[in-house]
Amino acid sequence: MERLQHLLAALGITEYWAAILGNIILIVCITLLSILANWITKKVVLQVISRYIQKTRYQWDNILLERKVFHKLSHVVPAIIIYFFSFMFPAYHGEIVKGVSIYMNLVGILVVNAFLNAVNDIYCTYEISKARPIRGYIQMLQIFVWIIGGILAISTLAGKSPILLLSGVGALSAVLLLVFKDSLLGLVAGVQLASNDMVQVGDWIEMPKYGADGSVIDISLNTVKVQNWDKTITTIPAYALISDSFKNWRGMISSGGRRIKRAVYVDTGSIGFCTPEMIASFRSIQYLRDYIDRKSAEIEAYNRQNGIDRTHKVNGRAMTNIGVFRAYIQHYLERHPNIHAGMVRMVRQLEPGPNGLPIEIYAFVNTTEWTAYEGVQSDIFDHILAVAPEFGLRVFQNPSGHDFKSLAELSSSPSQSDQPSQKEEPRHLLQGAE
Repeated sequence: MERLQHLLAALGITEYWAAILGNIILIVCITLLSILANWITKKVVLQVISRYIQKTRYQWDNILLERKVFHKLSHVVPAIIIYFFSFMFPAYHGEIVKGVSIYMNLVGILVVNAFLNAVNDIYCTYEISKARPIRGYIQMLQIFVWIIGGILAISTLAGKSPILLLSGVGALSAVLLLVFKDSLLGLVAGVQLASNDMVQVGDWIEMPKYGADGSVIDISLNTVKVQNWDKTITTIPAYALISDSFKNWRGMISSGGRRIKRAVYVDTGSIGFCTPEMIASFRSIQYLRDYIDRKSAEIEAYNRQNGIDRTHKVNGRAMTNIGVFRAYIQHYLERHPNIHAGMVRMVRQLEPGPNGLPIEIYAFVNTTEWTAYEGVQSDIFDHILAVAPEFGLRVFQNPSGHDFKSLAELSSSPSQSDQPSQKEEPRHLLQGAE
């Protein structure tokens, strides 16, 4: 520095301006040297490291490269050069060292954050990551890194020990709890979700309160992201999965069977005892042949044993078309290739109501894939609705405008003798419509 000032003074420059120009020239030289060193580091050293990493058979080093851990680390080189030449400015040596220390602190924080993100990415390559995600813990560590980095930067500027600042943090604990309330709740919720195995990435969950109905795509410290079936994204607070109720469909998917629980409503006016002709017709149905023979023998033995007078239909036991219909559906489900044989298969009556008698099918399809499930369910009910008239049954349906129009036309017809009485006419026509 002195030689440079003497050289400028020899050129006729005053001592004051020689000192200023000397400092400027030296700053420019250090800046150019820092830029050159940074360029060499990124264009030469990092390129060599990248080529070596891409040739290895390990995946974790590629993830470190993708997260730019080495790129962020390269920013340390200019700081080292500036720190090395800071002794050339004795008047500003302390300020330069503080600035370099704060810059190194910031670079260190960025490197650690990138490394933690890389650790999470490496962990996600393992299957256990779906059951035990660690992203929430990683984010909490990143928060602590930023807090510690901020304390070190402030202590460097103030020239005080970081321990003094940490002792003052206790007084601000209430403020910190308020600021990081969601993060702390999310951390506790993440621990409970992971330890109790309540939700995993890829699970199908339903949470109507937040409008969520879809697959979990991300679990972080504060939020859980759900991609709904309409491809929208719903963000749920992580602690809401602990404080509120939600439905997880993972059990259904892991069981290998998806439930059918749907009813067919039968018009009660079409239910009656089976005639001999109907029983003979039912016996020709493949699924019912053994059932009809066994049931007929059972009923006949009961009536004969108890001396039942069968001259009236009410006496004793007899088959009904609704009972035979239930038996047919049960045998149909038991022989259906897409119904899970290891799970419940049941056809039951529910309580009659204004819409008729519900005949509920309760069974499980042997696939959990949505479109295949809906196809099997539709095929089953297509068949049930089509065969109901073969048993003398009518599926209930509220009369439409067309039915009332037909009723009005028949009522206004001049030939009244061929039509039923006015009292019986509405029910007759409505049953026909149903």
